[in-house]
Amino acid sequence: MNSKSINVVVTGASGMVGEGVLNECLHHPEVGSVLVVGRRTCGLQHPKMKEVLLDDFFNPESITEDLRGYQACFFCLGVSSIGKKEDEYRKLTYDLTLGFAKTFVSVNPDSVFCYVSGSGTDSTEKGKSMWARVKGKTENDLTRLSFKKAFLFRPGYIHPTPGLRNTLPMYRYVTWAYPFWRKFFPGFVSTLREVGLAMIHVASRDYGKTILEVPDINACAKAEEIYLGQLTEIKVSDTNPEITSGGVLPNRDLKKNLGCG
Repeated sequence: MNSKSINVVVTGASGMVGEGVLNECLHHPEVGSVLVVGRRTCGLQHPKMKEVLLDDFFNPESITEDLRGYQACFFCLGVSSIGKKEDEYRKLTYDLTLGFAKTFVSVNPDSVFCYVSGSGTDSTEKGKSMWARVKGKTENDLTRLSFKKAFLFRPGYIHPTPGLRNTLPMYRYVTWAYPFWRKFFPGFVSTLREVGLAMIHVASRDYGKTILEVPDINACAKAEEIYLGQLTEIKVSDTNPEITSGGVLPNRDLKKNLGCG
């Protein structure tokens, strides 16, 4: 799958995570096209991108034909549990996500679904934390759908990508601590770029785990960065005969790219 481009659907692009993932997709040489689905426009225009507005995410069947023909969905839509009772949070998290996923897989049965969950999600669905139980059930039931594979992303702190418009206001007070956290708590932090690259990586290459904790996200992103570097070297060698790639094709294999296999 190294040379095959993928077409992806991105939801939540008017939010911070979705916007960051969309940004990586638009700039990745092997993402062929992107369909953005949202309640309101993301405000971007790009040759790779189409946009469909969906006023009611509880009725995704209304855009079924628009969703046809995509190899992956990067589902970045979500709400905070703060101030919400369990029934409301479950409807906005579990019901909404599963409804969209079922519609997407009905027209793309061989597709990949990447879901942004969160660190601390409760796969047993029996813990004390309401949000963690609901996220856990959402994850569990996504894996029971007929996707080629569903990947469940559990990021911790996500460091925003500079220059994007939808960075949450709270980040202006905490981004200064990122270098400290990255050095002393590397299993807690990822950049938004890493989240996006990791999604592209698993959708293009696969990964041995269904649940991606922070170290998995960062490892997949690093492998994808190395792969992109290999592509750049090959392009340079094509235009400059003094530089040669030795006929070696780039490889997305995680272990090979990280030197551990």
